[in-house]
Amino acid sequence: MSTTNSGNKSATDATPGTAQEPAGTAATEASEPDAAAGRLSTAPQEDSGPTLPRLGVIGWARWFWRQLTSMRVALILLFLLSLGAIPGSLIPQTGTDPLKVEDFQKAHTTLAPVYEKLGLFHVYSSVWFSAIYILLFISLIGCIVPRTWQFVGQLRGRPPGAPRRLTRLPAYATWRTETAPADVHAAALTVLKTRRYRAHVAGDAVAAEKGYLREAGNLVFHIALIVMLIAFAWGQLFKSEGGKLMVEGDGGFSNALPMYDDFKSGNLFDTDTDLTPFSFQLDKFVGTYERTGPNKGTPRTYRAEVTYSEGADGKQKKTAIEVNKPLDVDGTKVYLNGHGYAPTVTVRDGKGKVVARQTVALLPIDANVTSTGAIKVMDGYRDKNGKKEQLGFNAFFVPTFAGSGKGDMFSQFPAADFPVLALSAYHGSLGVDSGIPQNVYQLDTSKMKEFKDSKGELLKKRLLPGETLKLPNGAGSITFEKDIKQWASFQITHQPGDGWALAGALAAIAGLAGSLFIQRRRVWVRAVEGSDGVTVVEMAGLGRSESAKLPEELGELVGQLHDQAPSAPEPDSAPSAEGAGK
Repeated sequence: MSTTNSGNKSATDATPGTAQEPAGTAATEASEPDAAAGRLSTAPQEDSGPTLPRLGVIGWARWFWRQLTSMRVALILLFLLSLGAIPGSLIPQTGTDPLKVEDFQKAHTTLAPVYEKLGLFHVYSSVWFSAIYILLFISLIGCIVPRTWQFVGQLRGRPPGAPRRLTRLPAYATWRTETAPADVHAAALTVLKTRRYRAHVAGDAVAAEKGYLREAGNLVFHIALIVMLIAFAWGQLFKSEGGKLMVEGDGGFSNALPMYDDFKSGNLFDTDTDLTPFSFQLDKFVGTYERTGPNKGTPRTYRAEVTYSEGADGKQKKTAIEVNKPLDVDGTKVYLNGHGYAPTVTVRDGKGKVVARQTVALLPIDANVTSTGAIKVMDGYRDKNGKKEQLGFNAFFVPTFAGSGKGDMFSQFPAADFPVLALSAYHGSLGVDSGIPQNVYQLDTSKMKEFKDSKGELLKKRLLPGETLKLPNGAGSITFEKDIKQWASFQITHQPGDGWALAGALAAIAGLAGSLFIQRRRVWVRAVEGSDGVTVVEMAGLGRSESAKLPEELGELVGQLHDQAPSAPEPDSAPSAEGAGK
């Protein structure tokens, strides 16, 4: 009874005690059955995933470097560089032809602002193209450095020993010989080294390897790409390029900035110190053309005969500049770029006084050198009342005229066989005094008046050499002189990276050919003495890359080694039953 009472009392005491304990303790006790049930349950639990350590700054930098220097990223960057060069070829560039850029912007008012923000009018100097270029450069270096050390380690190492079972290799041969194993190994070393294998004895076999130039070609290819990138960047930074149009017998050209018709250079080119000192003048332009046949009018001779001198006080020399045969002066090349005609005209006022005598270069507009341009008389002319005025003439020149009534006035042949000059006359203000640059080949008639003929229409006339167009009301005249000269345009370029770029391109082709066509392969020769005292020779080959010639090459090696370690004769067959009975 006491025991029972005691138990009842304990139970009674426990009830209020439990009610007075903190709620958290009660919740913990209440959750224990749930936890136990969860451990016994077979239902799938939510996977919280593995707990990975944080990379940190150094870890992320290492990861980014490994990604950047991977071959996959290098190929992606090279592909992006190729894609980025496409708009530079299709869209006019400010560094090459700013006039075409202006025309494009006027014709495409919607696209032009977008292209401008994306840098498509100056692709090769844009931020995004430079970023791809620099990342590719870094990626290639990151690819090359570890592979170079790996290749050096391979060159310093030796071919690995022979596998235990040569029969598993793709190319295999075996035979028995009476030659001792040591002599077989010595003969194998001689044969393999004669075939330019790196060979040595490793254990019970000769190990040899060939084709290390495959990896060398791969490295040469990547190094050549870096050389080409450096040459391209160097050429863009230190290049200079300009144009000059010169008329036969006209004043010469000296390589100074004010002498160029147009000029552009790299960001690091110094026009004060980097321009090569030289000068030249155009003595004569020689052009001959096919007269008959389907190639009629095609140039046969296109030559500019010039006199040039190197340095400030160099001796004058004569040479000829032809298409693809430039004049080279200390790395600066002068190319023959274009050709046309420059008729000579004499302008007189109403009193017969010569106001101007000009040789005017006209621009060709077709393959037969039909040419157009403008003749401008800016100073020295006065009308019949003594008032200063300016004259302007639209000029249209054909070197070979078809004849009156024979179609439009277009040249029939590039040579000056039947030259005709058509002029239309204006007077007033040419607009050159406003300070706004003008195109010398176009006439701005917005502030000019037309000279009228007897019918009240624009005064115009076709002139043969020696003929004169008289201006109305005693305003003067213009004469088409018989002296018709020719002009040539030259492109003067200094591109310091061209030689390195060419060398890099050739090296890249050679390296790529080596990495594609040179096959790396290994050969093992094992010679061991069999239980019957006869040497068993095994030869096997393994290609590091797929090669269909490996079995053929192994067969040739087997033939050479077999000549020095020939097959042993087959053992005598077992005695027959008849012989045994005797």
